[in-house]
Amino acid sequence: MTASDSRVALYLQDKHPLREAIDYVRYAESRGFEAVWQAESRLVRDAIVPMAAYAATTERIRIGSGVINNWTRNAALIAATFSTLDDLAPGRVMCGLGVWWEPLATKVGVNRRKPLQAMRETVEVVRRLLAMEKVSFKGEFVQVEDIEIDIVHGDRSPKDVPIYIGATGMKMMELAGEIADGVLLNYLVSPAYNREAMDHLSAGAARTGRNVEQIDRPQLIVCSLDKDRSRALDNARELVTQYLGQQPHIMKASGVSADLLDEIGRVLTWPAEEHQIREAMKLVPDEVVQLITASGTPDECRAKVQEYIDAGCTCPVLYPLGDDVRAMIDAFAAL
Repeated sequence: MTASDSRVALYLQDKHPLREAIDYVRYAESRGFEAVWQAESRLVRDAIVPMAAYAATTERIRIGSGVINNWTRNAALIAATFSTLDDLAPGRVMCGLGVWWEPLATKVGVNRRKPLQAMRETVEVVRRLLAMEKVSFKGEFVQVEDIEIDIVHGDRSPKDVPIYIGATGMKMMELAGEIADGVLLNYLVSPAYNREAMDHLSAGAARTGRNVEQIDRPQLIVCSLDKDRSRALDNARELVTQYLGQQPHIMKASGVSADLLDEIGRVLTWPAEEHQIREAMKLVPDEVVQLITASGTPDECRAKVQEYIDAGCTCPVLYPLGDDVRAMIDAFAAL
């Protein structure tokens, strides 16, 4: 699959009230966006409820989880959930899975040991259940016996729900290339990161006789768009600052200096308090904001997004941080 000028998607987290988010999804659909991906990251908003809301209030746009983790819902429940969503929006649902993040996982009692093996087992069982197979599986992390999606009244044909792995590290990237229908590339990385990711996706795909062009590669991209360039950069700086402090593994992958990460880490705790974020934001220069986001004027945002496409992204998934979400959608509707 190659990047197409017509492919563009929306990413929503928890910045907007849910009913407002529904309106944005409907507007994106009217402007030709192909998909919406709903986040589930911090303990603030789960992905499934918004996905159901989007599915029930739209007609064509595809709806993906961007991403749910494979620890707090077992494989059988994941499959049942996405079978249900497919019933609501047949052929429009995508299952995005990730291995979650620290320190949140530990704080809720999850030990993320052997994340590659855990993800491999989850993907296999979820895929087989969505294919309407009767499944028994004895893995290290997933154990099920003689189960199936037990539809009594209704269509028992296989569910058309592609599985995407949300990968950041290169070992997970290779696993995505090997077993997934696609990879949901992370945000707050630089285009240079993508080039390394493509090599590892290719290596994983080769294990199963595929090539990287057979792996769909949508990518989350922070987009802070405003005619006032300084306002756009400041809108993005808050999120960038939080990630610099809370998820330094993502930042290191993009070449952000260890000294800056250490300095911010001394200011921020988790969960970060408002005054800490404001103080740490003073440490983050414009150059870092623009390295890992599409921020600035509409022309600057479009140019940065094109860099990600040129580096291997097949569909930009835009996370709007500007004050006017519809303006961002309009700016990319003809992409």
